[in-house]
Amino acid sequence: MKNRTGQDRRITQGWRPATQAVRGGTARSDFGETSEAIFLTSGYCYDTAEEAAARFRGEREGMTYSRLQNPTVAMLEERLALLEGAESCRASASGMAAMTAALMATLSAGDHLVAGRALFGSCRVLVDSILPRFGIETTTVDGRDTDAFRRALRPNTKAFFLETPANPTLDLVDIRGVADIAHDAGALVIVDNAFASPIVQRPLQHGADIVAYSATKLMDGQGRVLAGAVLGPDKWMNEQYLAFTRHTGPVLSAFNAWVVLKSLETLDLRVRRACENAAKVAAFLDGRVPKLLYPGLPSHPQHALAGAQMDAGGTIMALFVDGGRPQAHALLDALALIDISNNVGDSRTLATHPASTTHASVPEAVRAEMGITEGMIRISVGLEDADDLIDDLAQALQAAGL
Repeated sequence: MKNRTGQDRRITQGWRPATQAVRGGTARSDFGETSEAIFLTSGYCYDTAEEAAARFRGEREGMTYSRLQNPTVAMLEERLALLEGAESCRASASGMAAMTAALMATLSAGDHLVAGRALFGSCRVLVDSILPRFGIETTTVDGRDTDAFRRALRPNTKAFFLETPANPTLDLVDIRGVADIAHDAGALVIVDNAFASPIVQRPLQHGADIVAYSATKLMDGQGRVLAGAVLGPDKWMNEQYLAFTRHTGPVLSAFNAWVVLKSLETLDLRVRRACENAAKVAAFLDGRVPKLLYPGLPSHPQHALAGAQMDAGGTIMALFVDGGRPQAHALLDALALIDISNNVGDSRTLATHPASTTHASVPEAVRAEMGITEGMIRISVGLEDADDLIDDLAQALQAAGL
């Protein structure tokens, strides 16, 4: 019953998330260190040649190469699996490495993918342009319409891919409803949960099969390192995901894994505080801008669904101005405290213009289909005093003529 890090899962699975975020997956060397060690090694030595051969055959426990196993990365993977309630986790070099590997490990030439149309810009490029190059058919649907996934089904549909809340439109997808449709058709459900984190939403509890993350976002949450993670059942992880990634190498470095490990110790505190701040900022903006989207507000068209599958409204919102890009840029340029940045999930509050940054590589017609207008601004709320954020937004709104 003991996992790769030496902890007994019969005990660790009973811990609550805040405890798992601090202690889950911890493995100590003979030195008995309290803080997780960084194992900066590319390879490992063996007592005998037969031991090496046995490890490579999978007949004996032990690590072979840091493209496959590393003690620091293994601690992170176990901690994330406990937080998510997943059987297995594999960390990756970035969020997009995680998304790409999750899809490529699941799909083959001749398969069909159904994806929610509201996705991070690079994910839309992956779905619309890259997967078809390898003979994978793709269809995008309005994820807010659960039955749209059913209508898009084909005999060769192997997976549904969705992001909820979506970047940057804050569209929500009914994970349970979509999972029921997928499973009836023998397809897997892959959820990008980066906007929520396991503190706000656990897709596996709502029927999803695989969860993928940009751990760069809330998990590190301090703008320091790139990281990603994919979580799912042991069988899929060992037979499909690991078989793909061991030969393509989207590996997370031990140092970056250590940074994210230390950040997870405060994940529960940071996310809850940022959600509280976001709720206050959203309440201030609601009615002061032409349109505001934040799942925690009753004004969000899917507020009831947010309450059913999210534990809070999240840390991110989108506001819309009527003056297009000039007015949106004017508002951003007037900000004195809030930074202009394309990142999200940071301890600092960040704002960006998606049409000219995160989704600039997406064709204009597709942006319009997704609901990304020239007047949209995405705000990722951090850990500052909410009243200071509100004061900054108030003066910026005035400067932009709002």
